[in-house]
Amino acid sequence: MAILGVESVIFGVDDLDRCAVFWQDFGLTPVRHAPDEHVFEVQTGAKIVVRRRGDPRLPTAYSHKVGAHETVWGVDTQESLNALVAGLRADREVTEDADGIFHFQADCGMPLGLKLWTPRKIVSQPDPVNAPGNIQRLNLHRKWRQRAIPKTINHVVFFVKDYVGTFEFFRDRLNFRLTDHTRGVGAFARADGAWEHHNIFFVSCELPVAPDEPGFMHMAFGLEDIDELMLGVNLMEKKGWKNESPNTMGGLSRHRISSAIYYYFDSPAGGEAEYHVDTDYLDDNWIPRSWDFKFGSLMWATRVPTMWQGDVPMDVTLDPEGKSLDAYRLKPKISAQTKEKV
Repeated sequence: MAILGVESVIFGVDDLDRCAVFWQDFGLTPVRHAPDEHVFEVQTGAKIVVRRRGDPRLPTAYSHKVGAHETVWGVDTQESLNALVAGLRADREVTEDADGIFHFQADCGMPLGLKLWTPRKIVSQPDPVNAPGNIQRLNLHRKWRQRAIPKTINHVVFFVKDYVGTFEFFRDRLNFRLTDHTRGVGAFARADGAWEHHNIFFVSCELPVAPDEPGFMHMAFGLEDIDELMLGVNLMEKKGWKNESPNTMGGLSRHRISSAIYYYFDSPAGGEAEYHVDTDYLDDNWIPRSWDFKFGSLMWATRVPTMWQGDVPMDVTLDPEGKSLDAYRLKPKISAQTKEKV
């Protein structure tokens, strides 16, 4: 049985029309506009569904917040879907809607869905990259685009109370793989039928910069190359969209932990939307690693936050059995006084 990745993310928002403008400017393709719902898709067919908060179709877990209220995961075959649903029904309620989505909650209360899904095949053709002494593009000019067009939904990120326990639910009940662990910060996990470094990242609510309650942080959209990313950033900024959330902590940069080049935008649908390029791709031969949070989190091109300035020692070890997670099970919340000192 295999989960292929994110099939759709369903948002609850206050301003439906402003969110529709944002996602179109971001490069998504509109597929449905209705008074109570807007639907957009990337090239694989994975969707963003935007509904008003209070819509009876939305789950109740995050209903008091603007943001992603449910993540639906696409499953490769009917047999796989049946097996996953049967396993979940052993100890929780699972309901099916008219669209063939099976809805349930993880142990942490996160609303999730499973749906039979066949993503559309996409073919990327990034231009070869020249370097001194390594000519890959001779007598050939680079191609130029008119706008950024996201190809995939690479991953979603959620704040959770117990990131170890939440990862273990995804591992044990949905067959996700641990890919990396940022000690004390969170766990990265890959769906068993996916190739991206991670399809979900569980971030601890215990962090001083984290909210006290679980909820949505951001989601990443895969682009072809850095040229497309820069074009997308330029067009978004020209249209007035900003990158100011304290969670983003920087502009154009590359993640150390997954190698991806990225840029975040604050989204009126809640959290951030991330342009994402050149991530690591993995299979089951990958050995998870355990990282110090300073080294593993980010590498900035600009706007380096104070706590990451100066030398950051490399502190990473292989962790094939995920034993480093044991030391980070749910602990008491960091005090407000400690937060103020950070």
